[in-house]
Amino acid sequence: MCHVTAAADVTVGRAVDWGFAATVGQWLARPGPSSTDYTRRQVIENLATAAKAAEPLVREVTGLPVDGAVPEARVIDRPEWIRAATESMRAMTGGTDKPRGAISGRITGAQTGAVLAFVSTGILGQYDPFAAGGALLLVYPNVLSVERQLRVEPADFRLWVCLHEVTHRVQFTANPWLSGYMSQALGVLTTDGDEDMTRVVGRLAEFARTRGDSVRSDPNSTGILGLLRAVQSEPQREALDRLLVLGTLLEGHADHVMDAVGPVVVPSVSTIRARFDERRNRAQPPLQRLLRALLGIDAKLSQYTRGKAFVDHVVDRVGMARFNTVWTSPETLPRPIEIEHPQRWIDRVL
Repeated sequence: MCHVTAAADVTVGRAVDWGFAATVGQWLARPGPSSTDYTRRQVIENLATAAKAAEPLVREVTGLPVDGAVPEARVIDRPEWIRAATESMRAMTGGTDKPRGAISGRITGAQTGAVLAFVSTGILGQYDPFAAGGALLLVYPNVLSVERQLRVEPADFRLWVCLHEVTHRVQFTANPWLSGYMSQALGVLTTDGDEDMTRVVGRLAEFARTRGDSVRSDPNSTGILGLLRAVQSEPQREALDRLLVLGTLLEGHADHVMDAVGPVVVPSVSTIRARFDERRNRAQPPLQRLLRALLGIDAKLSQYTRGKAFVDHVVDRVGMARFNTVWTSPETLPRPIEIEHPQRWIDRVL
């Protein structure tokens, strides 16, 4: 979740009633898995402790320069995540408490809330670099649900999840320029004085109706990102490419780190990874596949796989210390073709 610079023309943010989006999302949010008060307290305490324990491990493996005390994680439920997400989205799009057009603001607010309610059932955690001091959010009902589905050791799984999310905190803390880079790209994406959010939503709905189950989510396909590119200006397409590449790098690096640290402190890491990847790749019912494609969830999973392959290759060839050159500036970030061909990044940058 990122914040858009104030200089951007933020018609998207002003078109959404973010307060109403949070209300609708929280109302639609499915309850978490059944559990006793003791179990809930235990998972909350375990996640808070695991987040603290993960930080020094991540700092050591990455070699990124982060000093100081380890901040507390926020361990929250689904409605709390939806509220936090709407606040971040309001900030990143420059939204206000009074959207432009009360009726359209409520409509897009309801649509946004419904999307967040769907997403809230699957997200395990995230790092928001633009909350005050940065905020690491861990969604305990989802952690509890997934560890039960996978039938894995709870303490191991909770630490494993925290290793991934804490890596994001270390990435942004050690490289403050990343937040400004993301803000600038998001500012370009949300700058379009003539665009009406309801027309965009209408086009997406028509796209879903005509494409049905054939929707694909590969970033290079004619799926949802293909449609997105079709309605964007050239600067917006370039900004989207920058965000996709950076997201792929951030997620792949976090996956690499969690597995690099894992064998030392997570005894059952190989079992967790195998079952977690199997769950990621499991076939979904047609309607769920459509929703996942429209929301970019499968593209997100592709980022994990492609990004981790890039990081694995570079670290294997040159070591973590030289890999960290990637964090130097926007010019040292991989280009889209280099994500697929890591040796090209090594040749160009190193």
